[in-house]
Amino acid sequence: MTDVVDQPTTSARRSRRRFSRGVVVVGLLGVVMFLVGGAGGQYQGKLSSVQKNDNAAFLPSSAESTKVDTDSQAFQSVQSVPSFIVYQRVGGLTSADRQAIAAAPGALRAVGGVASDQVGSPVFAKDGATAALSVPLIGKQHGVDVPGNKLVDVEKAVLKAARQGVPAGLVVHSAGPGGLLVAFIDAFKGIDGALLLAAGLVVILILLIVYRSPVLWIFPLFSALLALGAAALAIYELAKHGVITLNGQSQGILSVLVLGAGTDYALLLISRYREELHNYTSRVEAMAHAWRRASTAILASASTVILGLLCLAFGELNSDKSLGPVCAIGIACTVAVMLTFLPLALTLFPRGVFWPRVPRADHEGDLAESGPWSRFAGALARRDRPAWIGTAVVLVLLAVALTTLRTGGLSSENSFTTQPDAVIGQKIYDSHFPQGSGAPAEIITNTAAVPTVIATVARIPGVSTAPGSVCVAPDYAKIAQTLVAGAPAFQGSAGCLPPSLQVTSKDGRLLVDATLDYAYDSHQAYDTVTRIRAAVHAIPGANALVGGAAAINLDTNQASRHDRNLIIPIVLVVILVILALLLRSFVAPVLLVLTVVLSFSATLGVSALVFNHVFHFANADPGFPLFAFVFLVALGVDYNIFLMTRVREETLAFGTRRGVLRGLSVTGGVITSAGVVLAATFAVLAVLPLVFLSEIGFAVAFGVLLDTIVVRSVLVPALSHDIGRWIWWPSRLARDSR
Repeated sequence: MTDVVDQPTTSARRSRRRFSRGVVVVGLLGVVMFLVGGAGGQYQGKLSSVQKNDNAAFLPSSAESTKVDTDSQAFQSVQSVPSFIVYQRVGGLTSADRQAIAAAPGALRAVGGVASDQVGSPVFAKDGATAALSVPLIGKQHGVDVPGNKLVDVEKAVLKAARQGVPAGLVVHSAGPGGLLVAFIDAFKGIDGALLLAAGLVVILILLIVYRSPVLWIFPLFSALLALGAAALAIYELAKHGVITLNGQSQGILSVLVLGAGTDYALLLISRYREELHNYTSRVEAMAHAWRRASTAILASASTVILGLLCLAFGELNSDKSLGPVCAIGIACTVAVMLTFLPLALTLFPRGVFWPRVPRADHEGDLAESGPWSRFAGALARRDRPAWIGTAVVLVLLAVALTTLRTGGLSSENSFTTQPDAVIGQKIYDSHFPQGSGAPAEIITNTAAVPTVIATVARIPGVSTAPGSVCVAPDYAKIAQTLVAGAPAFQGSAGCLPPSLQVTSKDGRLLVDATLDYAYDSHQAYDTVTRIRAAVHAIPGANALVGGAAAINLDTNQASRHDRNLIIPIVLVVILVILALLLRSFVAPVLLVLTVVLSFSATLGVSALVFNHVFHFANADPGFPLFAFVFLVALGVDYNIFLMTRVREETLAFGTRRGVLRGLSVTGGVITSAGVVLAATFAVLAVLPLVFLSEIGFAVAFGVLLDTIVVRSVLVPALSHDIGRWIWWPSRLARDSR
């Protein structure tokens, strides 16, 4: 008899001990994340020092241009990045201008970081108003890459030296691949300042509107910053030791993703905590129950995003492979902070942090039966079939515009939303000088086949026909020694340098340069490289490989298309499996994935219209659809997870159709707020003056709003309500629920 009486008491004590241990563990982990995130804050500003932003670093080792880039190091101890200084005076260059330009090479050779033996003599255009001077930058020396921030400093020093002492009215600009690369790298310097500041201000403004509290917004924002610090610490060490590749693009996306997703998770947890505070006098008990119910959805959401991002590892591009782990680390740190430090911090403060809407233990926290979202859910239930059919039709019509999306890639000049000095200089250079000079196609071939290769390449359309356009590459060290000795640097046959000034054969291989008629980042140059490859690959015994700046861009674009076609189906399968395990159903996950894909297609359709007719962008990057897909589908499924996990919880108590309405009523406000926060944070990517990030920012911002306001609020609940309990098939819930 005693055993029977004591059993409930023993069970209750065990449950209480488990509860206490769980609270202590979460609290201790919260302290750990606070310390790690706080220590990692200083690494946020250091991430730019471990970035790699050159195109070759993005390509896999199997790419032909990567092989050429690697093998060419045997012929030159210094691999340079072509760069130019452009001079122009409206009305024509004066004699003083010409004297200053003629004297410039000496000063520019003295700038540290310049490939001094490759600095050329000034070339004057036929118009008499423009001149150009080749000033290559050292990109790699003895196999070691020069950091991007160092290239920026060198290019700025070159431009400063070129402008020093020139006559008034003579305009001086940088140009060429080096100048444009430096402009690209320099654009990412806004990440540490303007981007984070803009994103933070946007989040603060929205949280003030959502919470209507002068204090509560501090908790999610501070937690997100801790998550960003923890992620920065991990990413810095991994990038520093070459485990992952970090570029400015992935760092920019990381910042807004952590702020946006972190605020989303915080909104969901805090919303559930507010509900439970109406049911419990103890803040710890209220948080424990809120944590238990919200953590399932948050963990499922984070797992979906992390696994979706890690699918990028299946791609060829190193930039895709690096973006996956970089952002996955960010999400992992975010969910760790939001499920440990945030609940700890909230429970340490009294209910007054919710002022002026302070929740009391009055058991009136049920939002499912009152409020605007409850009324909206009731109206949707009365016309569920017309609602989901009409919404689907509108989305299909928007998706039709997807056919107008141009993903042929962006030239360096068209990659900026502003006009950097190098873009202005490049436009001047292209209009007055041969566009292909300074960035030749590089061909490595067997030495015995060199004459055949040169003769074959010289006949290919798109290759310059000027004397000296297809030659064995010059050895700049030999040229410098010849000039120092005072010997004349005469030309050999066909305008090429004599063999004594050319690179020496290495292991039976030799490097040949071929000047193109077109700029290295144009589609005409890519087509020419394709023709060169087809021609030299067909030469018996040549074993020729074609690389160079144009080939790098071509291989990058092709790898982007390959990754898009491979990774998108993999991500869909991964998300489908996660949803099936979470909802214990087959019908619901399939419908959810289909609705998100429809939303994604509609977003790309709208993006195409906006890019072409509003922003007037020249093109979109081939990788744009993949990046947009990974973020939109993974994040779009997030909101469906938040909704459907709550719907399933309500279904267990009230049946499917009523559970759908209650789930929508309770989650409507918090999920819409979360969507607005995430959309706004991605929109601030436009702070950086790069077309690609502006495109990603617009697409994700618009897509998240479309998914939050239309798909999650109308299409999914209306369709689920219309289908009823069969949405849970084949689980037992499909048979037992109403």
